[in-house]
Amino acid sequence: MKECLLNFNFEELQNLIVELGEKKYRAGQIYKSLHLGLDFSEMTDISKVFREKLSLDYDAQSVKILKYLQSVDGTIKFLFALRDGNVIESVLMKYNHGYSLCVSTQVGCRMKCAFCASGLHGLVRNLEPGEILGEVICANKFLLGGLGEKRKVINIVLMGSGEPLDNYYNTIKFIKLVSSKEGIYVSQRNISLSTSGIVPKMYDLANEDLSINLTVSLHSPFDEERQKIMPVAKTYKIDKILDACSNYFDKTGRRYIFEYVLIRGENDTERHAEGLIRILKGRPCHINLIRLNEVKENDLKSGTDKDAYRFMGVLEKAGLSATVRRKMGEDIDGACGQLRQRYLEENDKNE
Repeated sequence: MKECLLNFNFEELQNLIVELGEKKYRAGQIYKSLHLGLDFSEMTDISKVFREKLSLDYDAQSVKILKYLQSVDGTIKFLFALRDGNVIESVLMKYNHGYSLCVSTQVGCRMKCAFCASGLHGLVRNLEPGEILGEVICANKFLLGGLGEKRKVINIVLMGSGEPLDNYYNTIKFIKLVSSKEGIYVSQRNISLSTSGIVPKMYDLANEDLSINLTVSLHSPFDEERQKIMPVAKTYKIDKILDACSNYFDKTGRRYIFEYVLIRGENDTERHAEGLIRILKGRPCHINLIRLNEVKENDLKSGTDKDAYRFMGVLEKAGLSATVRRKMGEDIDGACGQLRQRYLEENDKNE
């Protein structure tokens, strides 16, 4: 498979262009075109001879839209085809302040969280930085009808299929690429990275001199119960995760967020709310309560809206900052990994 130019930062592309015998300023033209989602044949400000030369050893774009589904609430779920035949998905959500894109960082996932469809087939491979970036570029181009230069996606959450910190170096390079002033230039303060709690990498992240938001999947205040939901919890205990969060706040000055998927009868009782209060009270954090998106491959059930707001009320009464996340995309397999899973099932039937 050819190298994709979207993996290159601006300086790396400049060096490549000079090595290939072209003027350095050509890199700016090519870089701009790449981030608009253009293929070599569409870069009309570059000579045909040089475009053909580039195409011999490099690809311009990393992903393409295989299919998409649009929800009644406006949420759009993309299934992207990668150049090696694998597929990944992203979710585009429209809010009053603009569009947010939830991107995948791996093909599949090795974490195998009980409530998530992403890990049903395990980890296939890590995504390259340019492949993660390609998800954002494709979404922007889709929203613009393939025309124009205005950026439409203003918030990015690394919360799709895969564990970002399990693909650490590619994820960090993606963040730098997507926030580069020469590229799409999304503010790092509008980028959120969600981890299941890989403690050593959380410490590494704190030292990267980034200003992104750190989000940790918690899902229970009790280690033994968390281990049943998230196998990774057998390695990284809650107290160590909290220490890593404190370090992140000390290094960056940014409060951290805990994701908490509410599973009926499993982690949504008053005992669980009191457990959260005990471990989180006084910390510079926010709790994002998420009503479970049910997956047919397991028997976990979602509670009612009333249950979710009751749980939030207990937390707020104790002085914790908490919200119930707005449910989006339920009618289009909106949860992580569901669309890819359906696609794989359909392909297996057709073979």
